[in-house]
Amino acid sequence: MAMNVLFIGGTGQISYPCVERAVAQGHAVTVYNRGKRPDELPAGVTSIVGDLTSPDYADLAKANYDVVCQFIVFTPDQMARDIEVFAGHCGQYIFISSASVYEKPARHYVITENTPAINPYWPYSQAKIACENLLIASSNLAWTIVRPSHTVRTGLPIMMGDSDVMARRMLDGEPTIVAGDGNTPWTLTRSVDLAVPFVGLFGKPAALHDTFHITNDRAHIWNDIQTAIGRLLGVEAKIVHVPTDTLVRYNPEWIGPLTGDKAWTAIFDNSKVKSVAGDFTCAQSLDEILAEPIAHLKQRLATNRPPKGEFDALVDRICAAQSALG
Repeated sequence: MAMNVLFIGGTGQISYPCVERAVAQGHAVTVYNRGKRPDELPAGVTSIVGDLTSPDYADLAKANYDVVCQFIVFTPDQMARDIEVFAGHCGQYIFISSASVYEKPARHYVITENTPAINPYWPYSQAKIACENLLIASSNLAWTIVRPSHTVRTGLPIMMGDSDVMARRMLDGEPTIVAGDGNTPWTLTRSVDLAVPFVGLFGKPAALHDTFHITNDRAHIWNDIQTAIGRLLGVEAKIVHVPTDTLVRYNPEWIGPLTGDKAWTAIFDNSKVKSVAGDFTCAQSLDEILAEPIAHLKQRLATNRPPKGEFDALVDRICAAQSALG
């Protein structure tokens, strides 16, 4: 059944393929964002320019959309305003949270939606948890929470820092860092693969007032991920393994993306979302998973190769100190 769907965001890393999928499924799609991303929207999509602080943001409720997909709420105050705007004015409100909300370390090596949402390390995840709690406590709003894990489309998967800088370092024959011994399994999901079950949740009664993560069923270890990136760039990745605690001492800001996320095993059970949205498959091989991010990277480097800076100096210092240990 075709529905009227609003995407708040719509041109981002995850949301753009979801817009494409919704259009392909016959839904009438409207996108609300600042209009600053270069991606051309699919034919037939209605574009409204604005942001969450615009005076006319509340006017979106007047359309009474069947589905509202919120991709750019990150703080509890933003969520509180969305609840005020859309309660009683949409059929289904889908909030894009994050799989990083799950407890670290998880009490079981396979993560399900019953894994507690407790992350004491990363303010980003803590804010997403607070948003989820506000939504769960709301009234007169049929909500669905979706938790993507590491999803790739335009950016390369790395553990911390700027992925374009890390790629440039690989191309220049310089070392790059992997936290720990590199054997931690990590799940990568292409945005185009996530889009299928995401749109499959639209209008499903069983999706209301419930939470789902959407990820690949297959995990790869970080050594293989970084080695594959180097190979696809035509070079050998010179990986330096550094303990997570050591990295955080060098840069305390890394405690979030590392101790609060990528330093832990991330393997997910997707049976819950499959039971509602239908079965789906994701790209399994790293070559296929990384093909689109590598293509985007090459386009960026052709016109904007990142210069050396403070991040390079820090990485060089860490790598030299670690390598000196033998």
